Amino acid sequence: MLEDKNPQRTSLEELGEFGLIDHLTQNFELKQPSSLVGIGDDAAVMDFKDKKVIVSTDMLVEGVHFDLSYVPLKHLGYKSVMVNLSDICAMNAQPTQVTVSIAVSNRFPLEALEEFYEGVALACKLYHVDLVGGDTTSSNKGMIISVTAMGAANEDEIVYRKGSKPNDLLVVTGDLGGAYLGLQVLEREKEVFKVNPNSQPDLEAYSYLVERQLKPEARKDMVALLKKLEVKPTSMIDISDGLSSEILHLCKHGDVGCNLFEDKIPLDPSAIATCEEFKMDSTMVALGGGEDYELLFTIDQADFPKIKGNPNLTVIGHMTEKSEGIHLITRAETKIPITAQGWNSFNETK
Repeated sequence: MLEDKNPQRTSLEELGEFGLIDHLTQNFELKQPSSLVGIGDDAAVMDFKDKKVIVSTDMLVEGVHFDLSYVPLKHLGYKSVMVNLSDICAMNAQPTQVTVSIAVSNRFPLEALEEFYEGVALACKLYHVDLVGGDTTSSNKGMIISVTAMGAANEDEIVYRKGSKPNDLLVVTGDLGGAYLGLQVLEREKEVFKVNPNSQPDLEAYSYLVERQLKPEARKDMVALLKKLEVKPTSMIDISDGLSSEILHLCKHGDVGCNLFEDKIPLDPSAIATCEEFKMDSTMVALGGGEDYELLFTIDQADFPKIKGNPNLTVIGHMTEKSEGIHLITRAETKIPITAQGWNSFNETK
C-alpha cells in the first residue's frame, strides 16, 4: 500500500478541549459492574462493594520514556495502559478501570491522537477494563501521558512487596531481557536511518524482541493462573526497572537476603542470539534491562509442587536471612553482590 504523502491533519483548536475529549472517547463503553458513571460528569463513580480498591499512577514523557521516531502512536497508547495494569497485577488484583490524561504540543493533529486512543481502546478491550476519565491539555515539550489504573481484590488475596521470608522460593513469569534488546535494535535502526534515510530496516529476526518493547503485556493471566493453582505469593512486584532492582525491593521490604542463580534466569533464544550480536552479556541484560513487565514473586516451599513443571513459571532463586546478603550465584558458582542496575528516569541519558 502506498503511503499517503498528504494525510489529513485536523487542528485540535477546531474541537477545543471538551470537544476533543468527547471525540476521542465517544466509542468507549462501560462493561465493568463496578463502573457506575464514567466519562461525562465531574467525576467517575465506582462501586466495589466488599472488595479493596487498588490504585496505581504512572507518567510517560516524550524524550524520556519513549521516542516517537520509532514508536507508533497506537503502540504507545496500548503500552501506556499496560504499564499501569501491570502494577495492579503485581498486587495480585484484577484491573478494572483506567483514566488517561495527555498533554500535546501543536505538532500533533487530531488524527495522531485518534491513533493513540486506538491503542488505548485495544488495551481496554483485551483486558476488560473501562476508561472512566482523563484530561487533555497543551504542552510545549512534546507529548506527556499520565495513566491511573484501578483494580479490585479481596483483602486476603492482596500481595505486597513485603512478606517474603527466608527459604521462600523466588519465581518469575515468562522470560527476561527481551524488551531492553528490542529497544537496542530500534535505537540502532534509528541511527542507520539518520545516515541513510532511504534504508528500510529488516526487523523480522528481531520481531519478538521489538514486540516486547513496543507492545508489552501485563500478566493478568498469571494472576489467574496462580489462583487456579491455589498458590498465593508471599510477596510480589512487576519487573519494570530490571530484575536486580526488583529483587532489591523485595529484600528491602521483606527484610531478607537472596540468592539468585544465573543459570536459572529464563531467556528467549532470540535474546541470547541478539546479545551475542551486540556483544552484550545476557545475564547483565536480564538484570538491568527493565520493561519486561513480568511478575517476580516469592512462594513458600510447600507450594513448589503446585508450580513444578509449569512452562510459564521459573524458580530462579531463594530468599535467605538478611545477614547473608543479596547475591548472584554465577555459573562458575561464585557469589557476586547484586546492585541496582535498572532504569532510572532521573539519569541524564536514557
